[in-house]
Amino acid sequence: MSKGSSPRGDTTGNTYTDLGATTAEAYEISKTSRTLAREIIGDRDFEDRIRQRCSVAVGDFAMAGLLRFCHDPVVAGLTALEQGAPIITDIRMVQVGIQKKGHRSQVICALDFGEEEAASRGITRSRAGILALADCLDGAIVVIGNAPSALLAVCDLVREGSHPALVIGTPVGFVKAAESKAELRTLPVPSISNEGTRGGTPVAVAAINEIITIHAEHHAQRQS
Repeated sequence: MSKGSSPRGDTTGNTYTDLGATTAEAYEISKTSRTLAREIIGDRDFEDRIRQRCSVAVGDFAMAGLLRFCHDPVVAGLTALEQGAPIITDIRMVQVGIQKKGHRSQVICALDFGEEEAASRGITRSRAGILALADCLDGAIVVIGNAPSALLAVCDLVREGSHPALVIGTPVGFVKAAESKAELRTLPVPSISNEGTRGGTPVAVAAINEIITIHAEHHAQRQS
């Protein structure tokens, strides 16, 4: 558990929350997977909850050992959601995968911005989109699940003075994926990432969705 980690949350023991499971069968499948993940990974804190969910998302418990949490990212993410901060994604798959229940944040995809810059500079559309959204990064949650170029753009903007509330960076592949995540971990910004070339949209989406679930649980408790 990293320094400053939060205590164990509500999805423990015999209780379980899945905002995306809308039928009894879906809920039972999700609950059974999480129960197994708890047994294998442990259930000590919020970070373990993210390790569980990310491992289930990729069907590999090795992912739990690859995840890295810097600067108390779960608390940072919960605070940002409480404030209704925007969630900025690199690609459409990440945008679509993020739960729309349990929060009031707008989910924005970088691909909707910077098209002309991408063409004129010969850079990826996701990188150009992040650069076009530079003025929106302060206080935002940034979720990069696919494009190392987009994560490197975020890193550049952080070094230039941007202050996102949380960066989830898990791009996958053999070209700059591992390097972009390693660079993220050197920056003074709350982040969740993983070591190596693995990762991808399922990991990024699982991480942010678990934070959203924790946020929704806390909101429900305050209302009860």
